[in-house]
Amino acid sequence: MADGNGTLAEKGFTGKFLNVNLTTGEISVERPDESLYRRYLGGYGIGARMLWDRVPVGVDPLGPGNMLGMFAGLLTGTPLFGQRWQVVCKSPLTGGWGDANCGGDFGGMMKLAGWDGFMFFGKAEKPVYLVIEDDKFELRDATDQWGQLAIDNEMMLKQRHGKKASVANIGPAGETLSLISGVCNDHGRLAARSGVGAVMGSKNLKSVVVVTDRKVIAQTPETIKMLRANLDDFVKPLKDFFHTFGTTGITAGSALNGDSPVKNWGGVGIVDFPNAKDIDGGSTINPKMEKSYGCWRCPMACGAESVESTNEKYPYPRHTHRPEYEAMGAFGTMNLMADPDALIYLNHLCNQYGFDVISAGGAVSMAIECYETGILTKEDTDGLELRWGGADAIVEMVHQMGQRRGIGAVFADGVKVAGEKLGRGSEAHAMHIGGQELPMHDPKLQPEYHTTYKLDPTPGRHTQYEGNKRIGTVPAAPADRNVYSGRGEHHKGASEYMHVVNSGGMCQFVMMAANTSNIPEWFNAVTGWDMNLDEIMEVGERISNLRMAYEVREGGNPRKRAVPTRVSGHTTEATHAGPLQGVVLDTETLEKEFLAACDWDTETCKPSAAKLNALGLKEVAEALHA
Repeated sequence: MADGNGTLAEKGFTGKFLNVNLTTGEISVERPDESLYRRYLGGYGIGARMLWDRVPVGVDPLGPGNMLGMFAGLLTGTPLFGQRWQVVCKSPLTGGWGDANCGGDFGGMMKLAGWDGFMFFGKAEKPVYLVIEDDKFELRDATDQWGQLAIDNEMMLKQRHGKKASVANIGPAGETLSLISGVCNDHGRLAARSGVGAVMGSKNLKSVVVVTDRKVIAQTPETIKMLRANLDDFVKPLKDFFHTFGTTGITAGSALNGDSPVKNWGGVGIVDFPNAKDIDGGSTINPKMEKSYGCWRCPMACGAESVESTNEKYPYPRHTHRPEYEAMGAFGTMNLMADPDALIYLNHLCNQYGFDVISAGGAVSMAIECYETGILTKEDTDGLELRWGGADAIVEMVHQMGQRRGIGAVFADGVKVAGEKLGRGSEAHAMHIGGQELPMHDPKLQPEYHTTYKLDPTPGRHTQYEGNKRIGTVPAAPADRNVYSGRGEHHKGASEYMHVVNSGGMCQFVMMAANTSNIPEWFNAVTGWDMNLDEIMEVGERISNLRMAYEVREGGNPRKRAVPTRVSGHTTEATHAGPLQGVVLDTETLEKEFLAACDWDTETCKPSAAKLNALGLKEVAEALHA
């Protein structure tokens, strides 16, 4: 194995990246200047800088010229709330900027092994995998792994490389270049969005294995003391709720209060899905769980792992992850399906095949509506009856999508591609923005979600906005959700705050419970810097502008993305009775005020030259405004 010849600095960053040319097999160590971290933190902040600099304009997302980057956050691998890592690339799903966020253990182990990130270029001649053992690294043959389900492959690699090995890999969906496939780790945690799994598959890269015996980074007496004090400061009711129920605890309520979309965004919970209580996290899902689960050293541990299924139709194994809210919504409320065993099994299948659970559930919803309206017939589906609430058919549909056979092959790349393939009016049932299926939160209940879903460089992303817990002087949003003016500055600040959280490697749920005014102390404690809130928020703004600049450079214009009328309320369908009856979003006000606050062109979304220059992005300004 080649040697990185590096010592692990006692800081929140290791100061080392791996560059892997899969075409030639050459691997090199890169040691950036410390200023890179202070300007971009880590995660997709650094990923944005690397993608802008190293991927040619107009590159084919599934060609060898694209980069697949895996980056740990600044705090990932430290005691101070760092669990998460991100994957970045040019997205084959949307054609522009792509990133996906993930928990599990891979990010922490990457940092402990001495690396802040891995960047993959080119394409291997045959399937390969990368093995990292602290400072040593080597590409190995993965021909025997190709075709393996993701969790099965992870377990096999742990047997081969030891129980301490952490694995990031793709399942069959990524291997067959499904545009809704993700990168998997920790037996079912996925960096799911933007089609990042397809990019990994296009490079013939099956997996990355990290093995290390090193201890937690920056675990000094001072940081441990700070950690204990900050844990005492957590909002205990919120922490206890997430630890007990996880995100499934909000499923039933969200289905009935208008938050969770129902029946492919065409229904209403209190009308179409009154039995949502049957998928309540506490009464129906938790009894099937055996123990709590947390991502790497997480103080909240909002996950859980199951007992072995006794249902022969839905045979999920012991220690299957409890479905998260998005999975419960995508397969439950969206499809009027209230069988707890089927929901747990469907979540497991998506993790095994390597599907983005939001997109996979949305694809099934579109297929069912097309069947119910006669666009698809029994002849089209080879006899498979796709009906609302039909658990057995939904399970079979996911198998067909994962194996690219039958009607599943039509939907294996998501709803936009399915609509293009089917035609016949099916496009009206494709609930996506910019090619990406929508999350399980209705913007008619939280208006900022509309602007986020449409205008973020990665469309359809609920995790790019957080209105509950922020740092700095971000103004509050109007309390009345039917007031649309006056949200631009709030949304700008809240979005930039999320770039700090994500690039810092921090979990959104942990940040809801923690005192986030301590973020400067956390960053400074593990870096030796003297950052204040103003500088930290400027980093968030810099990352925001660079992501959008990349999207615009690649020909994207989020303002021109179409939003389904069911989502915005601009519809004549009788689909919005109940809590959201009569709500019609003032989309023009929301979009223009947000873009103006960001100093982005209100018609093209291009960041202004003045803004880019003020953020120290002179070369980006020159490229965009040449």
